[in-house]
Amino acid sequence: MNILTIDTGTTNTRVCLWRDGQVVAHAARQVGVRDTAISGSRDKLEAAVRETIEEALTQASLDEDAVELVLASGMITSNMGLCEIPHVVAPAGLDTLAAAMRESTVPTVWKRPIWFVPGVRNAVEHIGLHNCEAMDMMRGEEVESFALVERLGLKEPAVIVLPGSHSKFVSIDAKQRIAGCVTTLAGELLHVISHDTILASSLKEGFAKRIDKEMLLAGARSAKQIGLGRACFSVRILDQFAVYDANARANFLLGAVLGSDLLTLKNSSAIRMNPGTRFVVSGKPILREAIALLVEGDDFFSGAVTVLSDDEQRDLAGYGVIAVARVRGLVDTNEPALG
Repeated sequence: MNILTIDTGTTNTRVCLWRDGQVVAHAARQVGVRDTAISGSRDKLEAAVRETIEEALTQASLDEDAVELVLASGMITSNMGLCEIPHVVAPAGLDTLAAAMRESTVPTVWKRPIWFVPGVRNAVEHIGLHNCEAMDMMRGEEVESFALVERLGLKEPAVIVLPGSHSKFVSIDAKQRIAGCVTTLAGELLHVISHDTILASSLKEGFAKRIDKEMLLAGARSAKQIGLGRACFSVRILDQFAVYDANARANFLLGAVLGSDLLTLKNSSAIRMNPGTRFVVSGKPILREAIALLVEGDDFFSGAVTVLSDDEQRDLAGYGVIAVARVRGLVDTNEPALG
């Protein structure tokens, strides 16, 4: 069976072509729903999705008629995407997402219907200052999380860490459902602080190139004790009056920002973090190594930490959206297991 999966985020669109459970072609464009927000038009997004599909089909030497199913997830189901679907409310399992899938035709993208998977939001109503911190939501990370639940055979409660521009912490309960999530701006903060503040001259190459454990943990301690803003300025002090190199200073900043994320996990009402909960950490190598070290070095957390390999986190969105479609009955249960 030939299946196309579309994963559209804020800034990027990725398409994979799956055949017999394996990815045989993939393509990407640096276009996402941010482009809709900026321009007020979906034209650029529609064109990017269409072109990305065409590129994947060309790679696989297939025409449209050979594709039996098209599935989409991520911000493509937001009000700035191609088919708006309300979030489902946590706790949400694969069956919840499957039941809420929506079929829609977008003629400028694909001539036949596309099946869209909604996002998930926390179970908080009547939002105001008294409870806004408890609310959180995701579009795209839900299918990635379910992909990891299946791939790792998770049976116990866990927190899945999906770092990025917006770092997402997804709580999985003992019934393999999404119990809730909490989001931070860690990735965007690191980028802005490294490139658009006075610290740019102190960091030179920007992001840390390799882990310096001592400096990473020191940055986290500093943010915890004196706040993120002061910890960040300490990077300039270390540049002006100490002998630490740019990579060491970048690790201090990385520890400060990611350490603030751990404070979120301890104190946020968006998810109820049990200190003994298992951590599953994904992301780019240096980010997942840094997060694992910070968790292991924090006395609050006592659960096992699983750091994913590149293979374990490959093509998560496509894998997860196909798992949802299988529960919906769109994919034959006799279809070969996903790779």
